[in-house]
Amino acid sequence: MKPLKKFALGALLAVVVAGTAGWFSLDKETRGLLKTVPTNRDLLFWSVPQRDAAFRALDRIALLAKWRSVQPSSTPRPLPPGPPLAQLPDIDAYMAAQRSSALLIVHDGKLRLERYGLDFDAAGRWTSFSVAKSFTSTLVGAAIADGHIKSMDDKVSVYIPQMKGSAYDDVSVRQLLTMTSGVRWNEDYGDPNSDVAKFNNHKPTEPGVDALVSYLRQLPRAAPAGERWLYSTGETNLVGILISQATGKPLSQYLEEKIWKPAGMEQQATWILSKTGQEISGCCIQAAARDYARFGLFILDGATASGQRTVPEGWLQQATTRQADIGQAGRGYGYQWWTYDDGSFAARGIFGQGIFIDPARKLVIASNANWAGGASDPVAFPAREAFYKAVQKAVDDEAAQKK
Repeated sequence: MKPLKKFALGALLAVVVAGTAGWFSLDKETRGLLKTVPTNRDLLFWSVPQRDAAFRALDRIALLAKWRSVQPSSTPRPLPPGPPLAQLPDIDAYMAAQRSSALLIVHDGKLRLERYGLDFDAAGRWTSFSVAKSFTSTLVGAAIADGHIKSMDDKVSVYIPQMKGSAYDDVSVRQLLTMTSGVRWNEDYGDPNSDVAKFNNHKPTEPGVDALVSYLRQLPRAAPAGERWLYSTGETNLVGILISQATGKPLSQYLEEKIWKPAGMEQQATWILSKTGQEISGCCIQAAARDYARFGLFILDGATASGQRTVPEGWLQQATTRQADIGQAGRGYGYQWWTYDDGSFAARGIFGQGIFIDPARKLVIASNANWAGGASDPVAFPAREAFYKAVQKAVDDEAAQKK
């Protein structure tokens, strides 16, 4: 769960509203953003009110260069209400401390809790940040099932020929997904010379080569492939390029075909593009809170819909269990999923975005927020982990009372 310091906000300040009629034609999220438009390109230095406005409207105005839409299903998956889940912590206090814009708990297919904050509601779209990584991972599984990617053990350069001769010649698709490439990468957001600070502004010298590919292929090897875990948003963005190259389709189109429509999503989503026109696969999906919850249910169902499995049999089990040691007791990293040794797993994004999935309890918790303490708030993050455990206990207690 790492911040994206140099978020691609080049067109952010080019906002023009043509007169009063233009202003009132905008939705409330966009009008709110125009009142508090950030004055710099680095979201880590935006004020809390600026983030409150921006996170719900990144695709609504000329904040970012471009985006592609992802169309919903014509038959949305129902989210039938269930009885309120008893013995939960004080939800008002929890949401206030988290600065939560949305909190949904789905248990056994029923919506046991749905609450909103920060003047947000069920009709709005909130940005995902790194929660998008888990969507991207699932699209790799779909590409394998469709035959576009032959094997998880294929080298990256098979699908991105421009990586031949680079350190990625030794890296497999599996190692890219588990962030164990061993290629040097510095994601220090306090260092202006770090890779994460520089790669978004990199200009390739060769025509037709994606800027990210051009940047990553110049990096040296720091450890043997497969031996070291190192968080790298740049590599997740490379996964997205690999999927597009393999399938011959934009990621947003493939997401619509393989997840958004089959999973029964109710609202349009958007996916923001890099300066070179590629979906930023390490972040940047905008979606309704209920549809984030539906993605959790889709994964809980084994990435199946209407009897059709999107990924190969057994692949999702590997994706959502520990494949790499991250140096934290009881936790690990799968294929772009954060894993827990009790069998649960989660998608995580900076500032409090998350989808927690517990197959044993048939439980999904979807969260959107704007943590006051920053991208990886040292107080809010453990509080959310404690909340997950409290919900698990409430589910267990309810089951025990029914026996």
